[in-house]
Amino acid sequence: MNRLSRSLTQFFLLGGVIALATLTLSCGNIDRILGTIQPKDICDCLAIEPDITDYRHNAKHVPIPNIAAEEITVEMILSWREDLALPPDAPRTGRELRVFHVAGAFVQNASVNPKDCDIHIEISQTADKNARRIVVETPIDSGYCPGRKTIQAQLLQHGFQLDVQHGGELLQALRAEILGMAFEDFEHDRGSPQVGTVWELHPATVNLLP
Repeated sequence: MNRLSRSLTQFFLLGGVIALATLTLSCGNIDRILGTIQPKDICDCLAIEPDITDYRHNAKHVPIPNIAAEEITVEMILSWREDLALPPDAPRTGRELRVFHVAGAFVQNASVNPKDCDIHIEISQTADKNARRIVVETPIDSGYCPGRKTIQAQLLQHGFQLDVQHGGELLQALRAEILGMAFEDFEHDRGSPQVGTVWELHPATVNLLP
């Protein structure tokens, strides 16, 4: 095959790939397509949406301050009063400046949000699958990479794969402890029907218990 023939072949092959990708994306499968090109490393996730579209992005992407953590339970967080939706650029105030520790809860659901690459985990007070839950999130920020790798490895020991393409409801809830900052999100599609409040622990780290 001469150089011209090879070039034409490559051109038409490329055109076919682009056409197929365009057709697939037009069918609403952008998350699945982009998921196939994500790095294997859970710390190298590529967000498919810009930071500016993320609600209160700057408030969520902060380090957990080195201050004394307050002991709390999932039930206590579920009882916190919810405010009207805050402005999308609202800074942290009040309770959101404090650090909390949940000594015992149950991980029910875990996934990586392809939009911002944060690890999204749902926890409940008991192992009951119908128990009300709160959302706990570990950001993509480099300072949280060790925590992301830890929870990924711990879940894998229980046969659960966590990455951009794998995640969801655990067959059996797993006991864990959580350290993180309170954060008030707004009401939208934030997970399973069992999520019972817009209050989260975000940023936070999750550690499975024996």
